[in-house]
Amino acid sequence: MESEGIKKTRLIYWASGIVSICGIIFEVLFGALGSYILGDGVKQYTITISLFLTGMGVGASISEKVMKQLIITFIWIEFMVALIGGFSSFTMFGMTAFAPSGTDALFLYIVTFTIGGLTGLELPILIRKANEIGEELSRSTARVLFSDYAGGLIGGLLFAFYLRPQMGMVKSAFFVACINLAVAIVILYLFRSEIKRLSLHGSAAAFIGVLLIAGLFFGEEMAFSFEQKLYKDPIIHSEESAYQKIVLTKEQDDTRLFLNGSLQFSSSDEHRYHETLVHPPMGAADLPENVLILGGGDGIAAKEVLKYQEVQRVSLVDLDPAVTDLALSNYHLRQLNEDSLQDDRVKVWNEDAFSFLEDSDEFYDVILIDLPDPNNESLNKLYTREFYSLVRNHLEPGGAAMIQATSPVFATEVYWTIDETVTDTGMATKNFHVDIPSFGNWGFVMASRSPIKIEEIDIPQDTDFLTKELLHSMTVFGKDEDREIVNSKGESVSLSPNTLIHPNLIQKYEQAWRNY
Repeated sequence: MESEGIKKTRLIYWASGIVSICGIIFEVLFGALGSYILGDGVKQYTITISLFLTGMGVGASISEKVMKQLIITFIWIEFMVALIGGFSSFTMFGMTAFAPSGTDALFLYIVTFTIGGLTGLELPILIRKANEIGEELSRSTARVLFSDYAGGLIGGLLFAFYLRPQMGMVKSAFFVACINLAVAIVILYLFRSEIKRLSLHGSAAAFIGVLLIAGLFFGEEMAFSFEQKLYKDPIIHSEESAYQKIVLTKEQDDTRLFLNGSLQFSSSDEHRYHETLVHPPMGAADLPENVLILGGGDGIAAKEVLKYQEVQRVSLVDLDPAVTDLALSNYHLRQLNEDSLQDDRVKVWNEDAFSFLEDSDEFYDVILIDLPDPNNESLNKLYTREFYSLVRNHLEPGGAAMIQATSPVFATEVYWTIDETVTDTGMATKNFHVDIPSFGNWGFVMASRSPIKIEEIDIPQDTDFLTKELLHSMTVFGKDEDREIVNSKGESVSLSPNTLIHPNLIQKYEQAWRNY
C-alpha cells in the first residue's frame, strides 16, 4: 500500500500539470480575445505573452514570502484564478459593448497580468509543499516543472483544436475555470486534516462553483447580447472557427458577413465590389477558361465568374472550411452566391493561398485575389513581393489578375504600396477604385504579364453596376488619393515593395485606419 505522503506528493504533481494546462489556455485565450476585439493579432499575442510571463515572474518573486499554510494559500489562488479567469471573456464582451473606448484593452491587460501572477505564485508553493512532505527539493522542483511545461503543450493544443472551435471564448473560459476549481476542491479534501475552518473554505468553493456553472450554461447567451451591441444589425449566425470569428447579420434585405469583426460584404452593395473584382480581368484575358479565386469563400465572386460560358474550371482557395461550409449551407449566403460552390466546374480547396501557389504547377487565365486586408502577419505575407511573384508565375501570358487592395482614400499609402509591390514583380498594372457605400471608396489593382489596354476590355450586359464606359472613369484618381503622396511636412513619400523580410505594410495599415 502506498503511504499517505506518496499519494499527496503524486497529487501535487498532477495538480501542477492540470493548473499549467489551465494557465496556458487562459494565456492563449486572452491573446485570441485581444485579436478579435482589439485587432492586430500579432500585437495582441505579443502583449499577452509578455504580460503573462512578467506576471509569472512577479508571482514567483512574491511566493518567497509564503512559507506557511501552503495548501490553503494554493487553494485560494485557485479560487481567484477560477473567478477572474472564468469571467474574463464574459466581462470583456460586456466592457466592449458598454464601457468607454480603451477600457476593454486595459481590462484585458490587467487580467492577463493578474492570472500570470497567480500562475507564477502557485508553482513554487507546490514545489515547497512537495519538499515539505518529504520529496527532495531538486527532485520535487524538476517534477513540478516537468508537469508545468508538459501541461503547457497540452493546454495550447486543447485550446487550438477543441475549446475555441467547439466551445467559443466565453464558454471555454468558464469551463477551464471549473477545472481550476475542481483541483482546489480535490486538494482541499485530501489535505483536510491540515486545514482549519474547513467549512468556510468549502462554502467559498461551493459559491464559486455555482457562479461558474451558471456562467457555463448561461454566460454565452448573455455575452451574445453584449456582442450584438458591436454590430448594427441583428446577428443571425455566429461561430468561432479554428481560424476566426464568423458573424452573419441581417436587417430587412441587407445581409452582412464579418470576419473577426471586419466587414466582408453587404448584400445591398456587394455587386459593386464583386463586379469590379471579376469582370475587368475576365474581359482582359485572352480566353478565361481556367480561373483561380484566392479567398472569396462566400462564393459571390465565383457566381460572377460562372456568368462566362467560356469558363471550364474554377479553383477556389479559402483557408477556413467554416466559411465555405457556411456558403454551401446558409440560406442567405446561398441566395447571394446562387449556389455557385455547388457548380460542377467549381472545386474548393481549404488551404493557405501562399502554400497552394507554391505547390501548384497549373497556369490560370484569370486569378482573383479576394483576401482580407493586411492587418496581421499571416495576411501580410499574401501582400508581399514573394506572393505576387507566385501569382505572376501561375498566370498565363495572355491572362490577368485582380487584387482587392483596400481604400486609396482612407489608406492611400497602403494602396499604392500594394501597387508598387505588384509592379516590382515585373507585371504591368492598372489601378481602379469604386465607391461602395458600406465600405467607402475602395481600390483594386489589376495585373498582367502584358500591357493592359482598358479600351479592349468588354463588360457583360447582365451586370447591375459596371459598364464599359464606367470602367474608364474608375481609373481616374483625385489629388488626395493619387500615387503622388505628400506627408504632413509637404515632402513626397517614396514607396518601397512589401516583402517577407521587410513587411512595411502592416504598420502603414494600422496608422491609416486608426481614425476610421
